[in-house]
Amino acid sequence: MSRRSVLIYGVLLAVWALVVAWQIEEHTRVKESTKTDLRNRSAEIANTVSAFIRGLEFRGTVLQDRLERVLNELVSGRTNELVKSSGLISIALLNAAGQAVPGASAGNPIDFGHKEIMQEGERWGNKTVTFVNLVLGASVTPQGGTNPMVVLPPPPRRDSTNTTRDNGRDFRPREPRPNEAGSTNVLRSTATNLTNRSQPQDGPRRPPWLRGMDEKEYHALLEKRALHGLVLVMSTDSLRRTCTRDFWLRSIIIILATVSVTGSGLAWRNVAKSSELQIRLVRASELNTHLREMNLAAAGLAHETRNPLNIIRGLGQMISKLQDASPEIRKKSREIVDEADRVSAQLNEFINYSRPREVRRSKLALVPLISEVVRTLECDLEEKHIQLQIEQQPLTIEADDQLLRQALFNLLLNAVQAVGPGGKIQVAAQKRTAAEAVLEVRDDGPGVPPERRQEIFKPYVTTNQKGTGLGLAVVQQIVLAHGWEVECLPNEPRGAIFRLSHLAVPA
Repeated sequence: MSRRSVLIYGVLLAVWALVVAWQIEEHTRVKESTKTDLRNRSAEIANTVSAFIRGLEFRGTVLQDRLERVLNELVSGRTNELVKSSGLISIALLNAAGQAVPGASAGNPIDFGHKEIMQEGERWGNKTVTFVNLVLGASVTPQGGTNPMVVLPPPPRRDSTNTTRDNGRDFRPREPRPNEAGSTNVLRSTATNLTNRSQPQDGPRRPPWLRGMDEKEYHALLEKRALHGLVLVMSTDSLRRTCTRDFWLRSIIIILATVSVTGSGLAWRNVAKSSELQIRLVRASELNTHLREMNLAAAGLAHETRNPLNIIRGLGQMISKLQDASPEIRKKSREIVDEADRVSAQLNEFINYSRPREVRRSKLALVPLISEVVRTLECDLEEKHIQLQIEQQPLTIEADDQLLRQALFNLLLNAVQAVGPGGKIQVAAQKRTAAEAVLEVRDDGPGVPPERRQEIFKPYVTTNQKGTGLGLAVVQQIVLAHGWEVECLPNEPRGAIFRLSHLAVPA
């Protein structure tokens, strides 16, 4: 991979990571914004509850039964549209100890066992959120302190004896004590009451039905029922819906960014490969031109070399036919002739291999053509007592006559050289489809090892010691010029099969 490609891929990856981080941050911001909206709504509900409590307040006290009705109506949503749309589930008023004030709650029971409710002022659950707010509406004493509002139990019912009952205790109206100057004592008592009313009070005035309590019990009751906090339990359905919608939106954006970055990366890879291929094609074209020039020069050199070889061969034949020549000279002369023939054959194959292939297609009957090529090899077949069998199936193909004869001749000669004395060779042609045919040359020779079946079609690669290694290379050139395919396959139980496939059958 080039340095420029690494830089481009790095930039694309950085852009993708930036988009992902941006979407994650935006999703977090939307989530926090929705949570802030819930907090604001809880504060508005707390203000609404405080306003209701101030409306029910009388001298710093609120009766339990009235407050309980108001809270139930708030939770049911019948009183205020804001509360109805906020998803309020439960509400409870707290005292200074963080406990629910008796008779000052509505809705589902609230679990106060979690420490973060009192320490942090809120607790987020899976389906609900709990907020703790302050209760507004405490009264200010003349000394500058504050008296929290107190939720008092309702007055007890009265029976026929004019006796007030509360928790099993009887409270009867107090009667004036008899004395000698009754009128004077009544005035004195009235003056005392007025004096007491003019004095500042530290808390709510004790109601008549609780005057029978001693001061310790009464102050304990005030501490238990004094309002210091408000707990709201609200539904998080709106939060979950908003977060879900935003999550899918961000996910779609991330998916689109991923597809875009991936597509850009693939496009850049294709551009880089195309550039490399163009450069390689230019270099291959230059190399091909150079090889073509070298090929023409080599073919010309081989052609010019044949002339002195023919002269040498002729002189060798003349010396071998002299009557006065010694047997040793005649033997050496025949060796010269044989070597000249071998070199001439190699030069002829080289010239044939370097010749450009121009295909001139025509309709050819395969069986007569195969028979003509076999007749040119009759001497070699008779010398090794080889049995050659041709499958007589009438078949016509489209091919160049001379090139097909040369390819078939090279394949048959290769088979004759491969098999031993008394071997068998088969030539078979048959249709594969209505438009294609297959031509095979089979032998029972030693075969070709699997690792060399692809290399055997390269120039100067041969398994025969007497071969030049150009016969099968010429076959492959002719096959490629026609658009066919050639392959070497094993012939069971022994031998090799050379198959020409995709031969065009005329309609």
